[in-house]
Formats: sequence, structure tokens, C-alpha cells
Amino acid sequence: MHTFCDRVPGSYCQFSYLPQGRGNRAVDPVIVVGAGPVGLALTLALARRDVPVILLDEGPGRPRIDEQRPARTAVLRPDTAQMLSRLGCAVATDGGARWAGWRTMRRRQTVRQVTFDDPRAPRSGVADAPPALPAPRDATAPDEPSGIASPLHLPQHVLTRSLRAALAPFCQQPGGGLVRIATGGRLDAIEQDEAGVSVHTRPVLDTERADEADAADPGEGPAAGASGPASGPEAKGIWWRGSYVIGCDGPRSTVRKLLRVRFPGRTAVERHAVAALRADLPFPGEGLLHRLPPWRGADAEVTARPLPGGAWRLDWLLPPGGDLVTPEALLSRVRDTLTGWCGTLPPYELLDTGVYLAHHRLARRWRVGRAFLAGDAAHLIGALGTQGLDEGLRDVDNLAWKLALTWHHGAGDPLLDSYQTERRGAVGARLRTADQLLSQVRAPGGWSAVRRSVLPGSVRGHDALLTDGHAGLGQLGAPPSYHRSPLQPAPPEGAEAVDTAPGSPVADVPVTAPDGSLTRLRSRLGGALLVVLVAPGTGVWERRHWVGAGLMPRLAAAVAALPVRAEILVAEGYPGAAAHTVLLVRPDGYLVAALAGVRQAELYACADAARGGLLQAPAHSPT
Repeated sequence: MHTFCDRVPGSYCQFSYLPQGRGNRAVDPVIVVGAGPVGLALTLALARRDVPVILLDEGPGRPRIDEQRPARTAVLRPDTAQMLSRLGCAVATDGGARWAGWRTMRRRQTVRQVTFDDPRAPRSGVADAPPALPAPRDATAPDEPSGIASPLHLPQHVLTRSLRAALAPFCQQPGGGLVRIATGGRLDAIEQDEAGVSVHTRPVLDTERADEADAADPGEGPAAGASGPASGPEAKGIWWRGSYVIGCDGPRSTVRKLLRVRFPGRTAVERHAVAALRADLPFPGEGLLHRLPPWRGADAEVTARPLPGGAWRLDWLLPPGGDLVTPEALLSRVRDTLTGWCGTLPPYELLDTGVYLAHHRLARRWRVGRAFLAGDAAHLIGALGTQGLDEGLRDVDNLAWKLALTWHHGAGDPLLDSYQTERRGAVGARLRTADQLLSQVRAPGGWSAVRRSVLPGSVRGHDALLTDGHAGLGQLGAPPSYHRSPLQPAPPEGAEAVDTAPGSPVADVPVTAPDGSLTRLRSRLGGALLVVLVAPGTGVWERRHWVGAGLMPRLAAAVAALPVRAEILVAEGYPGAAAHTVLLVRPDGYLVAALAGVRQAELYACADAARGGLLQAPAHSPT
């Protein structure tokens, strides 16, 4: 197995994982650079697909005290929280704060309100659509219909710790494990060839290492699978050999710079003063965007988001190019805001403060040969309530299954190229929308410009647009669609219209799994392609009564003949689907096609298109 490179005397990179089974073509691991939430999630997603990974962590391999800040938080939309839950990240299932709703106020009036459902609550057999734009409502009747899943809000260091805990078993397997975490090395070279990629890391300088040791949490040991400080031959640096390298190393990405990829955009499009505090507020469990608060000296916007344990994160929108925020000025904002909301200043505990700058940038290229960019290394977004980490985790969900399929089965460029096409296109569209709105929604009379340039004919105001950004809805917050993806086939013969358009996220309907268990469609994502048969009435019978009857034998034969592995699920119903509709769903939850009945040739062609169109469909078979 070619997993070492001896180009520098005394340097080495050794990885003991040996791929098992037929069809494993690549032998070198995938290299992930950066151990933030995106890098950890990508490593975990690949490891769960049986792909070996070297994770290069420039830090000490354990949490740092200066990173454990309650005011540095993450808001995860339902789709990304579900993805982390499938990966085994416990905090995405049992931790964090789920919001009861979101309220937008202007002065003293509530102008928009959204009610959230807790996705952890037991659900009936009614199909749940993916997050969608709520129906327009008049400002005099602001309550939105329920049925929208709540976001998840938690401190970022809690998320990082939970991801490391989920990753630990993959570092401790017999024989070395699927994952090796290498700490304390700084990337300084990338070289590619037809067979793979080599990257070089140099040890962190002693002064830098001392600073990191001082900042490390003394109560935390090194991460599982992490190597220690460089010594002996390693002190000269190490060449690491891999099949692919993914830069998840943040906005100052070394991978991006070594690839000479430009990162154009705008700096500090928004500035916020931030405080995390514990207090009893008059809107428990609800997020709040308060525009033009009525008290004297108030900032233009104040946002409150619930955190676990009765804590809150408060953000104050600062004037562009304003003065530095002093501790005294921030404390004054805290007192004035709490007094304005509560009538009198309530008891509160200040946990953390800071200043948050939102930048908008988009890398020109997200793939250069065998190198990829993801997360903040590829894009920066964060104004108008948009969430950069959310988009980074969507990068992971899109890229992981494509890399795994390529690593195991030798899929080629069309599949890997689709990552840049889909994700860069989606983030770019969101950035353009935010940039168009940014200078308009906060200007007096700005709604007229928004209505003309962005949403012609719409009756929704800029308050609703801002609500969408914060609540994870609409153009600014909902999961994207990939209608123009190169993996999306032309409508096949026998295509069936359903409420989900091809290239959009599927609804989370109840399904019966191959073992007869009842589960949800989106809980089965992350592995193989899914083939869902809509068969009303199957829920009232035990699986043994219908698994060999009706369309099932022909569907099983058609799925067995597909060019990639697929799993059959059976649903009582699906929004807009007739009986016997067959849905083909990608591992990241996007609909490839809906077919009327079992059509083997068309199903094969659609599955082949979803993997990059590498194989020819078999001869046409009768339906």
C-alpha cells in the first residue's frame, strides 16, 4: 500500500489502514486540512463511509481555553442538524437550544412571527416537507402556520467537542483505525500528480507551541488518535501522501493560497457587538429581531437568540465604520436593552462579550485537480442572519458521498466536478441575494428598491426577508436546490410529477426500511442511493406479506442491476405522488427523479447520471 513518501530524508507518513473487499481502487487516504467543525464533520462523514482519513490539525489536538467562548455560537438549520445527528454527533440530537419560534418587531409592534416544531418530538405519519418559505401573511396577523422545524443553537466549542467525541472510535480501532489525527504541523507545500497528492507540514515553532500550550485547556488530554509534538526526524517536517486533499482550514486558508485560488469579496459588510448572558427575558424560548427599538440611544437592530441553560446571545448591529466598542459601551447596551424589554433591569449574568464582523467572499475555484476547498476556506457569508457554518456543513454533505464513491469505485471527474458546480452556485446565489438586499433593507424607503430589483410582484416586506434569514427560510436561509446540476438527468420517459422538483431536497416522510422497521426517509441518508416506492396500504400489513408481492420483486431486480449500491424503502405516501411512484434520492437527500412504476432502463439511466454518467444503460426492459 502506497501510504508513505520519503522525499525528505528522515521524514515519513505512515498509515496502517488496509482497504477490504472488491472495488476498492484507491489505496491512499484522503487528507483533510483543518480541525474546525467543517474539517471534523468531513473526516467523520468519510470515516463512516469506510474511507481512511489523515486529519491535519495545526493546533495542539485538544480544546483551547480561548476557543471556549459562549458568545461564539452556531445556528444549525434542520437539514444540517439532521446530517450531524446521522454522523453520530450527540449534541445535534440531545444538546443545544431548540427555539419555540422567531419574532420580528419594529419599534413596539410585532410584524412577523414564525412558530417552530421541535424535530425531537414524536411525529405522526404525516409527511414533513423540507424547510420552506412560509405563506405570506399580513403584518396585522403575523402568526405563521406551524410545521417548520426549529434550528439548533449552541456554542461552537460544544459542537467541536461533540464532533471529536464522535470521531474518537474511528481513531481507536485495531490496527490503527480509519482516522489518524496529526497535530502541531503547519502546511507549507502541496504537490499533485496523476496518482495522488503529497502535502508537506513543518513543525510549529517552539514559541508558537508554547503559546498554544498556554491556551490549551489543562483538563483536556490530546484528542484520540492525535500524534504528539514533532521530535527527531519529524522535526524536519513530514510529507503526507493521499488520494485527495480538502482544505477546511478557514478564511485564511493555506490550502487555498498554495493552490493560488483568488478569494474576492467584501470585508466587514456588517459589524455586531455580541454578548452571551443568562437572564429571564419576557419571550422565553423565542428568537427575536428587534428593529428600531423605542428606547433612547438604541442601535438600529438588536437580536436575541436562546442558548442552552437559560442563556442568550444578544447581537447589536453597529454603524458602518463606527468607533471601537469599549467594555463600558457594551455594558451600557446590555443594560439598556434588558431594561427596554423587561421594563426594569432584571438580574443577569454576563458570560462573554465580543465583536463579530461579517464578510462576504467566494473563492474562484473550489476544485483544483485533486484538491478541494470547503467551509470558510471556500466562502464567507454571515450578513442578514445567514450562517456560514451552516453552508460549510452543506459542503460536507455534498462532497463526502462523492469522494467516498470515487475512492471505493473509481468514479471520475464528472462526479467530483459537480461539487463545485452545485455548492459554489448555491452559495454564490445566496451571497448575491444578500448583497443586493444589504444596502437596501436598512435604508429609509429601501423596500421599494428591494421589491423592484429582487422580488417583483411580491407583497412581503423587508422585515419578512430578514425574518427568513434568521429563521432559515426563503432565499436567505432555506436549503438550496440543484436544478442545474450536471448530475441531474433530463426528464426520463415515464417521469412522474410530485411536489418535490428534481434537484430539490426530499420531504421527510415515514418509510419502512429493508429490515421492516419504521423510520423517516431523511434518517436513511448518507449511505447508498435510496429508491422509495410509494405503496399505499403497506403500513397496515406486516412486511412479510408484501415484500414478495406486487411490484416489489421487479423493483428489487431493477435495484440489484443498478451501477451503484441502492437501498429500497417503502412509503405509505409522498406529497403529490400517485400510488406506485418510484423516487430516486441521492445520499445527500436530493431528488434525482420520480418515475411512474418500475421502469428498469430509466431507473438505471437516472442512477448512472447521479454518479456522473460513466456507464451505459442496459437494453430497454418492459415496465
